[in-house]
Amino acid sequence: MANSTLENNAASASNQWGEDSQIWQSLKVAIASSSGFQRWELERDLNLIEPTTNLDKLVSLYLRETLETLAY
Repeated sequence: MANSTLENNAASASNQWGEDSQIWQSLKVAIASSSGFQRWELERDLNLIEPTTNLDKLVSLYLRETLETLAY
């Protein structure tokens, strides 16, 4: 019985991770498509300086800077 519970918990956690990953992927694409993100990216010349920078890092940096600005 305990083994079954552990297996169910592991399956549930794995399923949650997959759902979270899909949600993050959708949010990341939506954020990167927004005019605010595109303007932020142009202001920093990020496409010209680091064209290989991964979208996860760019969106995370954008969100961090945006939240820091809102916090002030």
